[in-house]
Amino acid sequence: MRVRIVLGVVLAAALLFGLGALVGRPSGGAPAAVESSRPPATSRPVATIAAQQERLRRVPGDWTAWAALGEAYLEQSRVSADPAYYPKAEGALRKSLEVRPDGNAAALAGLGALANARHDFAAARDLAGQALAVNAWSDTAYGVLADAETQLGHPDAATAAVQRMLDLRPGLASYTRGSYDLEQHGKRAEAVALMTQALASATEPADVAFCHQHLGSLAWAAGDLATAARHVSLGLAADAGTVGLWQLKARLDTALGDLDAALADLEKVVARTPTVDALLDQARLLRVAGKDPGPALGLARAAHALFTANGGTDDLGAAAVALAAGDATAAARFAIAEWDRRQFGEVADMVAWTLLSAGDPAAALPFARHANALGQVDATLAYHYGMVAFALGDRETALVQLRLALALNPKFSPVDAPIAVRTLATLES
Repeated sequence: MRVRIVLGVVLAAALLFGLGALVGRPSGGAPAAVESSRPPATSRPVATIAAQQERLRRVPGDWTAWAALGEAYLEQSRVSADPAYYPKAEGALRKSLEVRPDGNAAALAGLGALANARHDFAAARDLAGQALAVNAWSDTAYGVLADAETQLGHPDAATAAVQRMLDLRPGLASYTRGSYDLEQHGKRAEAVALMTQALASATEPADVAFCHQHLGSLAWAAGDLATAARHVSLGLAADAGTVGLWQLKARLDTALGDLDAALADLEKVVARTPTVDALLDQARLLRVAGKDPGPALGLARAAHALFTANGGTDDLGAAAVALAAGDATAAARFAIAEWDRRQFGEVADMVAWTLLSAGDPAAALPFARHANALGQVDATLAYHYGMVAFALGDRETALVQLRLALALNPKFSPVDAPIAVRTLATLES
């Protein structure tokens, strides 16, 4: 039976969807950390790496083992947030191509996934195309293509690739991408339904936790804190090492006013996966709590430098770091450089917000409109659009967007939500 993305019209997904991007607590208290004798989530790629290395010691010309080793290095880089595995992944995948230069769709798709991880989405799209020229039935290559087209801002092509992946192999990887594609178009109910299918198909504890993480983030985006908290608790019960769940829990603890618990949650995240995103979350919350965000900002800069040193390109991350440090002009420059490479809604939103922060709301306006063009339902997007409109004196648009942001999730940000309330009160008075 074919699985289809159910949409009223033909649609045009922490990044890159892979297994992995947020915060929950039941009304009776925070979920306890789960002690378990299960091996950590990283054991799966580590075991695969060891198995493929042993295979290659015995059969050094096994091109499929070289490709599998490259893919395992890439997966380990994801679960550990360590881009130092990127060169290892590239070396193994290129060795696979050296041994088998023709008909090697697995290595081409692996290199495409690596290009996506490094944010070279144009190269990823091209490599996926090369893999599909070798094997038109490769659901893996369609997944790489879907991720690349999404991030390049080509929604129709992304949806088509996701649909083809669903047709070829309905399952966890295709359901999660389909859910993200639906979310991007504001189809929240359908996104939840498809992610629920993904959860039903998940067997590994880390995959179960991943699905609960994204179901929780969908609930958070809709302001349904109770449902988000339930998914966080269930996800942590499946795999307490899933850092995205602790990041989501930090948001919920913040919404409930428990900053100490939220900071403890984020400390778990950055201790395990010190990414730019997580460290900036920590810096923002430290500032809200009246503490020094400097060390977290310094580590965010270091994490960004490590990513670029291992072949990554991330001016969006550079923009976020610069903005957090108070340099809106530099942030806008970085954001525009990212926009020149890819016209994705998240990038448009960053360009709009940095330009507004730098004092140029007129330049920000078309980017704010673009960020909201697909219909994604997100309080932060609506807030940014509303504040740009407010700065330009567009009272009607500002009212609509700020009301929408607070209706979606009145606790969407400990900093921005109060500003939205005050600005809305000014407009209504």
